Amino acid sequence: MASHRMFYPLSRRTFLRGMGVTMALPWLESVAVWGDEKTSTAAGGSQPPVRFACLFSGNGFHSKEWSARGEGAQMELGKVLEPLAPFREKLLFLRGLYNQEALIGGIHSCQTGNLLTGAHLASGGEIRSGVSMDQVIAQKLQDQTKVPSLVLGCEQSIAALHKNYSMIYSSHISWSSASAPTPLEVYPALAFDRLFRDEVGQADKSVLDAVLQDASGFRGSVSRSDQHRLDEYLSSVRDVEQRIDQAGKDRRLQGWRPTLLKPDMPRPADGIPQDIDQHMRLMCDILVLAFRTDTTRVATLKLNNDHSSLRFPNLKIDYMIHHLLSHSDGADWLRVNQFFTEQVAYIARKLDAVQEGERTLLDNSMILFLSSMMTGNHDNQQLPVVMLGSGGGQVKTGRIVDYLDKPNRKMCSLYLSLMDKAGVHLESFGDSRERLAEI
Repeated sequence: MASHRMFYPLSRRTFLRGMGVTMALPWLESVAVWGDEKTSTAAGGSQPPVRFACLFSGNGFHSKEWSARGEGAQMELGKVLEPLAPFREKLLFLRGLYNQEALIGGIHSCQTGNLLTGAHLASGGEIRSGVSMDQVIAQKLQDQTKVPSLVLGCEQSIAALHKNYSMIYSSHISWSSASAPTPLEVYPALAFDRLFRDEVGQADKSVLDAVLQDASGFRGSVSRSDQHRLDEYLSSVRDVEQRIDQAGKDRRLQGWRPTLLKPDMPRPADGIPQDIDQHMRLMCDILVLAFRTDTTRVATLKLNNDHSSLRFPNLKIDYMIHHLLSHSDGADWLRVNQFFTEQVAYIARKLDAVQEGERTLLDNSMILFLSSMMTGNHDNQQLPVVMLGSGGGQVKTGRIVDYLDKPNRKMCSLYLSLMDKAGVHLESFGDSRERLAEI
């Protein structure tokens, strides 16, 4: 009996379109969303792509609580990583990696500006790093998605000098060229607009309302299980839309309360939520949506700057900024660490709930979580690095891989390995010409 395969009349990508809006669809088993009929699987669908994301937390972690031992479901995680315990079997703990070019003498800026580039940094206020590995992947895949890469942040950039290095380095991990960090989006509404609107800032109509007619017609051409996926996906888009809109109306203040109980002017619709927990969670949801819709396959989320000034009244820790707290190494510092890790766990949980063929969206991703120093005392002789997801089954997870006493332990060697999994094959990157063994 001949198979009955259904293909929507767009071969490489499938979009819903409306007035001023373009919305990419999630993975669907009955539609060749990521390939044409020649590259589709025998079952009539297509293989989901590999996504890459890097989540960065500045100022390192608690000196005694970043650890792991064992493997698989029995892996024991230190307290910083406890929120990731449900994903132990999908986690790779990488010990001993370091960034040679970050040891040249400065702290904070000098340690962060080349975290994803491995390049030598210019000092004296000059800006020169290198193209970061996320942007190398984005440039390779730029014709396959609407947005080549999504670069998000939860803290504004700093323009100053520290230890003779520009603090622009402290504020950016993604670099489009040697002299230009990739523009950082800290406004949730604008990040959302960039994913789904043809003209960012034209937020006069709901994304779903704009594409509803096209979605209704498309729904009848897919399988019943795909109809369920489509309905679930559209509901999640609506949920984030409504939460972004509510964030613009929410007048809670972060930290101290001024004598004026209410603002005396309307809060701008495109503003940043004033509570860091709300801000981070929105950015996490937008990243998940970006991957779920295949609007981009590459993202970075800078949860804070290195040398960060964030405070955490949501944790009742509002007496000290993040940077100074990192030098305390106490219980409050640990709680802040766990709060950051909880954002990673939230993304992992959302991605793992989305089934894409035989695997989940988390399985089809590579999510790095790292900092540019191990602890708040600027120790970067080795870096804290974990990865969630297997890059579509290409990486064996549930393991600890220790490179501390091995000759090749460069971060750029890790990046060469991960870029291979994303379909980008280079002879060298940054300061490395070797892949990491066992990755």
